[in-house]
Amino acid sequence: MVDKFCNSTFWNASFLDSPEADLPLCFEQTVLVWIPLGFLWLLAPWQLLRVYRSRKKKSSITKWYLAKQVLVGLLFILAAIELVLALTEDSGQATTPPVKYTNPILYLGTWLLVLLIQYSRQWCVQKNSWFLSIFWILSICCDTFQFQTLIRALLKDSSSNLAYSCLFFISYGFQILILILSTFSEKNDLSSNPSSTASFLSNLTFSWFDSIVLKGYKKPLTFEDVWEVDEEIKTKSVVSRFEVFMASQLQKARRAFQKRRQKSQRKTGAKPRGLDKNQSQSQDVLVLEETKKKKKSKTTEDFPKSWLIKALFKTFYTVILKSFILKLVHDISLFLNPQLLKLLIAFGSDYESYVWIGYVYTICLFVVSLLQSLCLQSYFQLCFMLGMSVRTTVMASVYKKALTLSHLNRRQYTIGETVNLMSVDAQKLMDVTNFFHLLWSTVLQIVLSIFFLWRELGPSVLAGVGVMVLLIPVNGIFATKNRNIQFKNMKYKDKRLKVMNEILSGMKILKYFAWEPSFKDQVNSIRKKELKNLLNFGQLQTLTVFFLQLTPILVSVTTFSVYVLVDSNNVLDAEKAFTSITLFNILRFPLTMLPMVISSVLQATVSVSRLEKYLGGDDLDTSAIRRVSNFDKAVQFSEASFTWDRDVEATIQDVNLDIMPGQLVAIVGTVGSGKSSLISAMLGEMENVHGHITIKGTMAYVPQQSWIQNGTIKDNILFGSKLNEKRYQEVIEACALLPDLEILPGGDLTEIGEKGINLSGGQKQRISLARAVYQDSDIYILDDPLSAVDAHVGKHIFNKVLGPHGLLNDKTRLLVTHSIHFLPQVDEIVVLGNGTVMEKGSYSTLLAKKGVFAKNLKTFIRHSSSEGEAMVNDGVEEDDDDCGLVPSIEELPEDAASLTMRRENSLHRTMSRRSRPGSRHLKSLKNSLKIRNGNALKEEKEPVKGQKLIEKEFMESGKVKFSIYMKYLQAMGWSSIIFIIFFYVMNSVAFIGSNLWLSAWTRDSVIYNATDYPPSQRDLRIGVYGGLGVAQAVFVLAATIWSVYGCNYASKILHKQLLISVLHAPMRFFDTTPTGRIVNRFAGDISTVDETLPQSLRSWLMCFLGIISTLVMICMATPIFVIVIIPLGIIYVAIQVFYVATSRQLRRLDSVTRSPIYSHFSETVTGLPVIHAFEHQQRFIKYNEMAIDNNQKCLFSWIISNRWLAIRLEFVGNLIVFCSSLLMVIYKTTLTGDTIGFVLSNALNITQTLNWLVRMTSETETNIVAVERINEYINVETEAPWVTDKRPPTDWPSKGEIQFSNYQVRYRPELDLVLKGITCNVKSTEKVGVVGRTGAGKSSLTNCLFRILESAGGQIIIDGVDIASIGLHDLREKLTIIPQDPVLFSGSLRMNLDPFNKYSDEEIWKALELAHLKSFVAGLQLGLSHEVTEAGENLSIGQRQLLCLGRALLRKSKILVLDEATAAVDLETDQLIQQTIRSEFSHCTVITIAHRLHTIMDSDKIMVLDNGNIVEYGSPEELLEKSGPFYFMAKEAGIDNLNNTAL
Repeated sequence: MVDKFCNSTFWNASFLDSPEADLPLCFEQTVLVWIPLGFLWLLAPWQLLRVYRSRKKKSSITKWYLAKQVLVGLLFILAAIELVLALTEDSGQATTPPVKYTNPILYLGTWLLVLLIQYSRQWCVQKNSWFLSIFWILSICCDTFQFQTLIRALLKDSSSNLAYSCLFFISYGFQILILILSTFSEKNDLSSNPSSTASFLSNLTFSWFDSIVLKGYKKPLTFEDVWEVDEEIKTKSVVSRFEVFMASQLQKARRAFQKRRQKSQRKTGAKPRGLDKNQSQSQDVLVLEETKKKKKSKTTEDFPKSWLIKALFKTFYTVILKSFILKLVHDISLFLNPQLLKLLIAFGSDYESYVWIGYVYTICLFVVSLLQSLCLQSYFQLCFMLGMSVRTTVMASVYKKALTLSHLNRRQYTIGETVNLMSVDAQKLMDVTNFFHLLWSTVLQIVLSIFFLWRELGPSVLAGVGVMVLLIPVNGIFATKNRNIQFKNMKYKDKRLKVMNEILSGMKILKYFAWEPSFKDQVNSIRKKELKNLLNFGQLQTLTVFFLQLTPILVSVTTFSVYVLVDSNNVLDAEKAFTSITLFNILRFPLTMLPMVISSVLQATVSVSRLEKYLGGDDLDTSAIRRVSNFDKAVQFSEASFTWDRDVEATIQDVNLDIMPGQLVAIVGTVGSGKSSLISAMLGEMENVHGHITIKGTMAYVPQQSWIQNGTIKDNILFGSKLNEKRYQEVIEACALLPDLEILPGGDLTEIGEKGINLSGGQKQRISLARAVYQDSDIYILDDPLSAVDAHVGKHIFNKVLGPHGLLNDKTRLLVTHSIHFLPQVDEIVVLGNGTVMEKGSYSTLLAKKGVFAKNLKTFIRHSSSEGEAMVNDGVEEDDDDCGLVPSIEELPEDAASLTMRRENSLHRTMSRRSRPGSRHLKSLKNSLKIRNGNALKEEKEPVKGQKLIEKEFMESGKVKFSIYMKYLQAMGWSSIIFIIFFYVMNSVAFIGSNLWLSAWTRDSVIYNATDYPPSQRDLRIGVYGGLGVAQAVFVLAATIWSVYGCNYASKILHKQLLISVLHAPMRFFDTTPTGRIVNRFAGDISTVDETLPQSLRSWLMCFLGIISTLVMICMATPIFVIVIIPLGIIYVAIQVFYVATSRQLRRLDSVTRSPIYSHFSETVTGLPVIHAFEHQQRFIKYNEMAIDNNQKCLFSWIISNRWLAIRLEFVGNLIVFCSSLLMVIYKTTLTGDTIGFVLSNALNITQTLNWLVRMTSETETNIVAVERINEYINVETEAPWVTDKRPPTDWPSKGEIQFSNYQVRYRPELDLVLKGITCNVKSTEKVGVVGRTGAGKSSLTNCLFRILESAGGQIIIDGVDIASIGLHDLREKLTIIPQDPVLFSGSLRMNLDPFNKYSDEEIWKALELAHLKSFVAGLQLGLSHEVTEAGENLSIGQRQLLCLGRALLRKSKILVLDEATAAVDLETDQLIQQTIRSEFSHCTVITIAHRLHTIMDSDKIMVLDNGNIVEYGSPEELLEKSGPFYFMAKEAGIDNLNNTAL
């Protein structure tokens, strides 16, 4: 039939049975023409339809498009010419064969179709259609056969079919040109991202990424160099797709959950019981924490389950399907390699076979390898992109949920736990998505491997597989053991980091008290246990590696031995041996991966259920807050009852309250009366019991604890609104921020650290107020905004902002306040008690009523007049000047030395909110990073120097210096390194040996027949083969064990050096470095050095030696291969150099862009009430999406860079396989089948190893960065030595005389002096009070005594010893300070008083008694062993202050410095402290830094500082008589003579 169609033979096998085989021309002109055309015509309609449906704007015509259209047009003309020739030509035969005119007609139609398709692509973003590219490749491949047939025919007979041949050659050339053209990508106006416009081939090989790789090689990449991701994977579009499915799945899950609940309630028939009332209302935080724990353990939690995975699957099912198909194709093609290898070995052993067969096999091997590489890399690309999208989805959803989660649900999570959902759990899901296909793929690979092995070796395969299966549980046991050890290690690490965190937070205290050694020992003892544990971990790992090494060897030894021993007819020949080894190599991967995949999937299920619980939680119910636009009242409470917790009595009970528009209403009441709760209820933060609140208009809110974002001051005030310069200036002036902005280095562009760390409490409060005032809202809710500011500032703010003539005089203002003297000026006062309104009315009405308010006012006035604090006559408003708040001169922290970051424990915070809802949680000024003295800064013209307080973290760029590698290797010890390398080299030698031996063994099958194979020879072969295998494993074991010990030693040394140098660093280092950054060195970097770095170094060495040994073996067989190695080696190194530079920088960018997501998230969680009040949720969600997208684009590029590398390396690997098999065919005559087998089975393995080597190189580089970062802190500058050769006498200081002579000091070398030459003498046992405005240098004075700041001139002499001449510890141990912030450490109470165990229990109890703590401590269950939680959170601030007093009492030193606690302490505690100091320290010299004048009025001398100079120095009586600075300060505080201060 077809023969007639061509007029020649269609098929005859004899064509192939010759050294010069060829295909019949008829076959080439029919089947090989129809294959590509059929492909095109089948797919074209579907393609055109898709283009039509998804068409975008038509883009402009490019030169590439024109060139392709012209070439296809030329092809059309050629086909037409051919048709004309066929019809006109007289071939001499009776009829022209139909094939001559049907083919040109087919081609005419096809070229028209191609023109149409290329034209239609103008409407697409990606101009080059993938299926046209495949068509061109198919067409060229099929035409190649006809091409060579025609050339052969012409060589034989030059005149045959000349015209037809010429036309064919020309069109063949054009097709190649078109294929070349379609590899180029055409730019598009619609998309700036090259990945979307890249051509099919460019996408397959990731060539569109070349430009970034080049850029990254020339200079370190910056964020701007990285391309944006496509719209469809941006956060917004991914999340909006996901939310649709999430809503429906969650609804189903909730229904199922309700059913479960009803079932269980029917079973038990009991209602959950609440807590009893007294317990819930208790003031003690401890009790509450306990009950919370109990409550948690009582009920196992149930929540809507198993909806998240379904929703994610529905969102991303197309990607999952695509990756599934690619993986399937890859897995099946993987098993073609051993079959082709088998054919090649057979070809090598058969001397009769034609050479062309070998070439065909070689080409097939290359094509199959190429197909595998392309499928695998595209599969990985899809999986990683899917993982990234899943992470994005989870992160964005968690963020959105955080903004709407109900208060009850929110309270179950600390901030840390919520951030963990976003970081850890999202990351775990991402990791699992990367390889969840392996769940089915590994099973498929195992089944196929065993099937093919059975075909080779029959049942004896089961022996080998049995060994593998037996080793799985062994590995399983190791894995669980490892998990336990790691779990233990995490515990040690957490413990060590907790201590480190506290050391860094309380660094100043450690320096004041010279306690560093005690804490150093604490850390070291934990570290010792940790390292011991690491060593166990390392030893287990070594055994795991040993078994991994042993497995393939044992498997092949047992299989081959069983095979030859079972039946004497079984002889091991090359085909069987090497095919089996290749199959075993394939089998090894799924067997090791399967248990790992299963365990990581199980881990991810934990994360999934945590996320389901969080994302499925109830939202805020704000139905009780009604927003109306037309209403005569601004706010109305109708029978409103609200609670913090359903199980507890309502905090706000039956409140009825009307507030008129434009009124200024003060809300007052004792601590715990529900003032803050009333406000929280208005903001919708509480659970509604009954009743409702009606609100007219927008709200602005100033919280009691100011919430400041990390950003400039200006950003904080504008809070996302547009800048209106006039309004902005008004607000700044009214909120008393102008003087601060003058002092701050960058004015309003000063960057504020996290949680407002570099501002004082008062500044934060005023910025928080300015933010609210700037937002032009209708109702202002102000929760005690005046508590943290000084008297005169408070007055200014009241007059300019809140009062009758302030900026907000036409707005409705609700002011919670403790400042009595502003009350006469408000419109209405609401008195709260126990959550209900006790009284309400104007100031005069309430006084006339003589109710609760009048009573409270009287007691307060009595109190304060005896204290000399604020004289307020009974009800008559006094002259403005005397109306002072409790005068606490607000410290603008000016010594850059008291950075104490305190982690706000959100659990504690909500607890204390519940236990005393109105309590004045004043953040002590501890959280303020003291900024250096004002004048010094004014003169700093460069904004950069001080404006950025916290230095940008040093991000290394470029290659890691060689010296860093040397540092690490040095820490390991050179002798260890030599031994480790020696053992690894021996392992490679044994590996080559065993391969050569196997090759010799298979040669026996040629020499002996099955019958006369001597058993002794057989046993020798098995024995030596087994012995060499075991030797390999033993050498690896030795090398690994040695390296484990070496690396452990290196870890120990690096940590020790790091700890010592950080403890020796001067205080200013801690002020300019955020704690988080230092902790990171001890956490992330140390754990990298402990765990990851040793592993990557070991893997690198093994890979490197593995590749070398494979190349050596190929060269032993065909020495000419050396010529091939050189160019391939150069290509390989070049690729690696390009890649590593880019990848390293992308990795850094990824981590740099990741932290803003988490810090913005934790900031959001802390500031939720403010965000809700201002209704700025959308803006925050948008910012979060932007932050995630920024990180996504870096991560995307990093993923692509890995694929870019992998595809190129695999190509190099494939070329090595191709070249080696090509050489085998060329040198067939000199080689035997066993040599071919032994070379190729190793060459097939090289692709993976090459890939792995580059991976390991870049991983080692990434990990060595940890050593670089640790080294950076090891070399940080240190303070003076702790102990010097010159020791002071043991009883020094015996008198306690202090002489300052012309003493000068500055914070940092580049700044101006803070103390400008102070000269004065303090006599023995004198009591000196130091006063001065903010920034006068008071705190600097104490810091100089303790040499926290070193002198810049002059000296301080104590009892005849110059303090600069002795060691720091000798000095600090002899002085005592009671610091402003009571810093405690977690541990026992005893440890907090006496970390070195110097004192007996009696002495400690005595000190506690004097500190008025004895009854409290004795009442605790554990007494002195009572555990103090982190930062002393479980003691009240007053108790903490008294403990600090206890420390001082124990020390009994001659000199006491008292940096007076400001807002932290209530009047009662303050009196106790003053009393004890007067009685117990009467024989000491006492220097008091005063913030309240009345505490120092009975001093012997008063020193008044201003701007670093002493302006007055004398007794209080003298100073009050002169009208100098002190006199005015006293007048402002309401002290006009000494009698006022009598205590």
